[in-house]
Amino acid sequence: MRSRLALRSFCRVAPGLLLALTRPGTPASAQTPTATPLSVIRGRVELRHVAHPPAPRTDVAQLGMPAPHAHADRTRSVVYLEVAPQAAFEPVEHPRAVLDQRDQTFVPYVLPITVGTTVEFPNNDQTYHNVFSLSKTRRFDLGRYPRGETKSVRFDQPGVVRVFCEIHSQMSAFILVFAHRYYTLTDAEGRYQLPAVPPGTYTVMVWNDGEVRERHSVRVVEGARTEDVDFVIE
Repeated sequence: MRSRLALRSFCRVAPGLLLALTRPGTPASAQTPTATPLSVIRGRVELRHVAHPPAPRTDVAQLGMPAPHAHADRTRSVVYLEVAPQAAFEPVEHPRAVLDQRDQTFVPYVLPITVGTTVEFPNNDQTYHNVFSLSKTRRFDLGRYPRGETKSVRFDQPGVVRVFCEIHSQMSAFILVFAHRYYTLTDAEGRYQLPAVPPGTYTVMVWNDGEVRERHSVRVVEGARTEDVDFVIE
């Protein structure tokens, strides 16, 4: 079974995403004095088509009774700068994040974090779960554990991590580990904001459901309060 899941865990990641996750360089346009006024890059990501989740596999323990099953929210996108300004690499505290398991679904479906973050995986279902990943960025296997228990993993390398449950084949999620803080998750209406961006020229990337879907170049002008960048993804 692990071999089949390993094939599923292959993620088509465009070079731009890997660059943003791993490259520590600073574009010349972003090397500005700390006193320079900062701007907000904001906009909306419109998804014209949302992929359908896979059908759940029958759980032997629940044969003869209806099994609760939710659908992963694939409408949320991660918006980020391909190359971040220098201030993004200043030392910060390493926070904690949560990737929940409820109704046989990982919530959220995509979780963007910074390097050094510890992610907790609580089990809030009536059934057992077994969370694991075969991704090169962070391989782990938490084993089977019941409702009410929580296990955690620290992510120390930037990259993309695909997460699965060994027991429930329909369960999967993405963890995007960034080396900088210039990223955000869109809200329910597709809106986003990237705050505190210094003047410079950047490439704004949109990642959705396993791959980079769109990118736009934007020039942040000194003294400007906001820069609007909208995306339409077919």
